[in-house]
Amino acid sequence: MAITHATDQTFLNETKEGVVLVDFWAPWCGPCKMIAPVLEELDGDMGDKVKIVKVDVDENQETAGKFGVMSIPTLLVLKDGEVVDKAVGYQPKEALAEVLNKHV
Repeated sequence: MAITHATDQTFLNETKEGVVLVDFWAPWCGPCKMIAPVLEELDGDMGDKVKIVKVDVDENQETAGKFGVMSIPTLLVLKDGEVVDKAVGYQPKEALAEVLNKHV
């Protein structure tokens, strides 16, 4: 499954079903750039079990505010639209996979 980019307008529709890893990021954020290839690998490894959605906090402040995002990257795991896990800052692939596997 390809990584999706969500906006304030599309976020609810993109995250309402299944297990979704949401990456709150910004183009100028160094750790966000570091985690991008990790998310690409996870997307390949997890297949259809997990959907990955990226939200640019500069362009989608409403959604970032709704979830209280104060630092980026902030990674939320949603299951059927509800937050079930959270991580802030760069995370290695193994740590993210472990968190996701608890919810699939």
